[in-house]
Amino acid sequence: MENRAAVEIITSRDVPLGGPRAMTVKRTLPQRQRSLIGAWCFCDHYGPDDVSVTGGMDVAPHPHMGLQTVSWLFEGQIMHNDAAGYHAVVRPGEANFMTAGHGISHSETSTQSTTRLHGVQLWVALPDSVRDGERRFENYVPEPVTFDGGQVLVFMGELLGSTSPITCFTPLVGAEIRLDAGARLTLDVAESFEHGLLLDAGDVLLEGVPVERTQLAYTGVGETLLTIENTGQTEARMLLIGGEPFEESLVMWWNFVGRTHEEIERAREEWQTHSGRFGTVEGYIGHHQDGPSWLPAPKMPHTPIRPRINPAPVARPEMRID
Repeated sequence: MENRAAVEIITSRDVPLGGPRAMTVKRTLPQRQRSLIGAWCFCDHYGPDDVSVTGGMDVAPHPHMGLQTVSWLFEGQIMHNDAAGYHAVVRPGEANFMTAGHGISHSETSTQSTTRLHGVQLWVALPDSVRDGERRFENYVPEPVTFDGGQVLVFMGELLGSTSPITCFTPLVGAEIRLDAGARLTLDVAESFEHGLLLDAGDVLLEGVPVERTQLAYTGVGETLLTIENTGQTEARMLLIGGEPFEESLVMWWNFVGRTHEEIERAREEWQTHSGRFGTVEGYIGHHQDGPSWLPAPKMPHTPIRPRINPAPVARPEMRID
């Protein structure tokens, strides 16, 4: 259709998360097809899971560096404990942000009261100017912004007149959008941003292009309006993420975001030897008595880890890597 923004579909892949009894998540970022959207460099979508069957989330203490984690739930609760001394219950409609800086470790477990677990875990790459900074933890409960046909919860950046107070180290936006059956929403978006729309539930068109559940629909820079339509008979729910293209070269491996192979290798060694860099997590209680008390790092690859090459911030409708 004329004047529609081009849309590139990124299909999720199944990935185990955690230790020996890992839960399965749907990962859309990073992929060979596209590694980043703005500074968003990681996107895992999971659930709804019946935790009485799956065991829920039980991720023992593990390290991070050079990134900011963003946790967003639709159902259930997760207990977060980190080496900076923050202990928080992650609840639906609340955004939790952990800035790793030079290094931090944390654990994540679904709570005993949780029967269904359903949410999204996101990472943001930190720019070089702040990536070796201090650890921090922030929590924000956004107020719903209602419009004719739905509502938006803006947890990062600005959208529909709502602004999140959470620290953004590069220009970003993150929001949950709920759209009533048959409703249509046209968003004013920043022309300098690229965007991704992750569908959680419902039947949705982005710029006239169908988006399936767990897919991430990508639009490039240069757009000022994006139109989302709910063509189904029930409410649709999705996350919109976006930001200015991240121009710095990134080396990503396991839970680390760095700039060189040697930097990643050094961080792995410091985690394996229990150096003070990542601190110590207090309060972790796993779901299984015989489970690990921490997650050891995988072995390094035999060849040097190379920086991820992200394509130009232009949607390629014909591109599809399953």
